[in-house]
Amino acid sequence: MAWQILVRQAGKSLGSASVLPQQNLFPLTCEGALLVFTSTFSAVAPEEYVKRNYANNISEYNTVLGSLNAQRRNFLLRDVYDDMLLDGVQPIRDTFHTLIVGAMKGARLQDALYFMDEMKSTGLMPDTTIYNFIISTCGKNKNSDCAIQVLEEMKRCGVKPRGQTYIALLCACASCGRVDRAYAIVRDMTAAGLGLNKYCYAGLITAFKNREPVTEETTSKIIELVKQSKGWSSVEASSGSGDSGMIGVTEEELYNIPTAEIVHRRYINRQLTVYHTALHACADLGSKEAVEKISEMLKQDGYAPDLFCMTQVIRLPSVKKLKLGQLYPSFNYASRTKQFLSGATYVAGISKELKRYLMTTSALGNLLHWNSLL
Repeated sequence: MAWQILVRQAGKSLGSASVLPQQNLFPLTCEGALLVFTSTFSAVAPEEYVKRNYANNISEYNTVLGSLNAQRRNFLLRDVYDDMLLDGVQPIRDTFHTLIVGAMKGARLQDALYFMDEMKSTGLMPDTTIYNFIISTCGKNKNSDCAIQVLEEMKRCGVKPRGQTYIALLCACASCGRVDRAYAIVRDMTAAGLGLNKYCYAGLITAFKNREPVTEETTSKIIELVKQSKGWSSVEASSGSGDSGMIGVTEEELYNIPTAEIVHRRYINRQLTVYHTALHACADLGSKEAVEKISEMLKQDGYAPDLFCMTQVIRLPSVKKLKLGQLYPSFNYASRTKQFLSGATYVAGISKELKRYLMTTSALGNLLHWNSLL
């Protein structure tokens, strides 16, 4: 198989897919493969190769990698990395940073671990930010055991964990419903003098939502955590949010908060992170009573619901029974729904992500009943 991969890689680098069709690779003998490989290189003139190649140096490759991340085409990162090595271009720290960020955003754990191993093989040691990205990727894949192993390796290598590291680990354990482990991390943070912020409470809420079996205590614990979160520290310095390595990555993405993909949009109020997570959790659990209670708490705290909050409410199968007009009398549901479905916007910057989110949940059918909620 090694010679087949070599021929495919050569064809990909030269942009000559028509010269080397995939179905013709397998019948070839090793001698035939070498002949095709040699003839392919000799048939392409140097100027043609330069024309077809999309990058020639580390700066251009880094630009390509950044573009793939921006387009969320994370599945191509490893192909570009292979092309880089084939061209004899030596990756640098920024290259691995971009690769691991892309793997994190695409929830590609195997790629993230592979790039970290490749980084070590070049003599570059991962820093705290890189380890944080790996732990976050473990959380996206619901692999808390791997996240814990990464933290242990981090300590063995002499890399000191920061506030972000513990919160990312907490959220990774929360994705698997490991409430006991999540509270153990909270105790470690408290012992280290790190205050709990809104992302810690969001992680604990997610832990209870994912814990099995789901009981009546689940929603009551979520509501209790929402109440406790009102005293969270507004000092974000403890979590290291000013880290330059976090450029291009929001804390919502790092901690796998439900609003991660749309947090940049103007219709998302980032002050409501705990409410976002709680409403999302209760909507997943299908608890009308809990959603109604949290919505009332939101109103009592003097906040207006943003579009994400409303999305969680209309996801409920029993949305018609909720007295939304009484909860938020200033919100014109009927007109907003018509504008939303017609593609118009009542806030600047409404995104395709939220529309896609609505289309893939039970919210779409419930939208038809909004007129009867007033």
